[in-house]
Amino acid sequence: MDDSDTPLTVRRSLSPSRAGDFQNCPLLYRFRTIDRLPEPADPVMVRGTLVHAVLEDLFGEPAPGRTLDRAVELLPGEWDKLRAEEPRLAELFTADQAADETAWLASAVDLLRTYFDMEDPRWLEPASREERVGYELESGVTFAGIVDRIDIAPDGRIRVVDYKTGRGPNPRFEDKAMFQMRFYALVIWRTRGVIPTLLQLMYFGDGTLLTYEPEEQELLATERKLVALWSAIERAIELRDFPPRKSGLCGWCAHQALCPEFGGTPPEMPLFEIVNVPQAS
Repeated sequence: MDDSDTPLTVRRSLSPSRAGDFQNCPLLYRFRTIDRLPEPADPVMVRGTLVHAVLEDLFGEPAPGRTLDRAVELLPGEWDKLRAEEPRLAELFTADQAADETAWLASAVDLLRTYFDMEDPRWLEPASREERVGYELESGVTFAGIVDRIDIAPDGRIRVVDYKTGRGPNPRFEDKAMFQMRFYALVIWRTRGVIPTLLQLMYFGDGTLLTYEPEEQELLATERKLVALWSAIERAIELRDFPPRKSGLCGWCAHQALCPEFGGTPPEMPLFEIVNVPQAS
């Protein structure tokens, strides 16, 4: 059997990102999760990854040293580390684009400066940073994701924090933006037995701070929604039918050339099989 006959494995798992993909456009979910089509490096997304990495490392410093100056000092090293881990990032800036790269790094400094305007990390001691959380239902599907930061107060109250390097959403879309946080709150509740007291979204693009206090009934509704969403995904897999859904998000999609909505033809779906997520022993 050659490699083309070996089925890919698709995990019976749902993260906030993949849930969002399927809700926004089932075909995009297929391209990313099943076909695993490569996407060009996006300067905005990479900058977000870089700022996240800097803040993760910053909280590893002794509290008095968590300053804006120190965060800026960490930027070049974190950028070098990201490029070493992902060679495709070298395509972002050529040797002739040094000025563009300098301006791009300066924009990351602006985002860090906004972060420091929003809170002082010298007075915080996160319980965890970039923590992978997840739990498996009896059906075998796992809900999992990576939480930017979890803070636990001395009395046991939990705050879940997520960093966003864009601008805050229009008030009409705040509930949609908070879906990811309710997802995390649900997983933390199911794994720790405690409902987080506060969910916090920090937008460094404009300093917007969104907070939300989840309740049990809302988290149960979120769980039901996720179960229904996974059932829809399994149905799409069974029928091998992932229709495109045209929206304003199409302008940012890397796969327009393959989308029927834009005159393209998707590639033949590869062989794949659905497997449960291995559980840690």
